[in-house]
Amino acid sequence: IGAAIDCYETALAYAKSREQFGRPIAGFQLVQQKLVWMAQEITKAQLLALRLTRLMETGAARPAQISLAKRNNVWMSLQCARKARDILGATGITDSHSVIRHLMNLESVTTYEGTHDIHTLIIGRDITGLNAFGG
Repeated sequence: IGAAIDCYETALAYAKSREQFGRPIAGFQLVQQKLVWMAQEITKAQLLALRLTRLMETGAARPAQISLAKRNNVWMSLQCARKARDILGATGITDSHSVIRHLMNLESVTTYEGTHDIHTLIIGRDITGLNAFGG
């Protein structure tokens, strides 16, 4: 979630300072839509992490709930990095901002934290009682 927050804050600051057509790009509808989406998804991810933490503290967290949090929060962070890169335009792919570093790191996290698809199968098995892993 920290990477998503940094991407959001970087994109917001850039959008407020970058001017096109005589005004900050933060005033354009599609830029605001991306910023709102990031703020919304970060808030939901924080609430999910808080809920999972409370379940873990009581010993009530199930593996599928952990997979759900990983699946959601890594995907959300990756989407925030992509949206931030879009807002930053050409500078979004340079190392002058942290966004591209987060984007590359998050692409690797989707592998070592378990792929989106594997977490989907773990959650699916939990909610249906049926194993879709094969074999």
